[in-house]
Amino acid sequence: MTIDQEYYREVPSGGVAERLLLAARERIFRDFISNMLPSSSDEVLDVGVSDVINDGANVLERSYLHQERITACGLGAGHGFKAAYPLCRYVQIEANARLPFDDGSFDIATSNAVLEHVGSYDNQVLFVKELCRVARRVFITVPNRFFPVEHHTSIPVAHYWDWSFRIASRIAEKSEWTDEKNLILMTRKRLWQIASTITKPATVGYTGLQFGPLSSNLYLMFR
Repeated sequence: MTIDQEYYREVPSGGVAERLLLAARERIFRDFISNMLPSSSDEVLDVGVSDVINDGANVLERSYLHQERITACGLGAGHGFKAAYPLCRYVQIEANARLPFDDGSFDIATSNAVLEHVGSYDNQVLFVKELCRVARRVFITVPNRFFPVEHHTSIPVAHYWDWSFRIASRIAEKSEWTDEKNLILMTRKRLWQIASTITKPATVGYTGLQFGPLSSNLYLMFR
């Protein structure tokens, strides 16, 4: 089972969790539009799209008016994605490797709920540097560790501390999410640490469901 399949298994269709996910991702899309100000001619790169096709996945492709301007990247063959979004260009990429695009190939690069899954701090820095290399403006979003319910396990509060998250995940039989190779819990501090390695000016803020420091998501933006 892929990371995407594991994640969406925690969000059953039609339930409260799915409605909250949709509300969060709709806000993320609005913040993407208001901060990146894409024009109809802008070329947009979306790195880390999902082959799981449902109302919560691939919010950019579902909502953006100019799908023909999107180049989407994923680790798999993307058969489901290409069938669902035939106007988008799909490119299969390798994990933790240089993106197969020249410098400045895109006006905007974006990525939602991917940075926390790349396996290490060094891989996170590489991921962000690659987005900044291939695009002039960048908008990255991740789950906020301090949202009261952990996104991947639906465990409340225990994820605020590593030791309690390990115990709660073991009890819930979800210990795979305590392995950094699968999930790095993200904070504003960690995003600023990553941003400090990039020469472009950066902004870190809250997005998704808005509860101040307890908001569901964070963004890292370069423009």
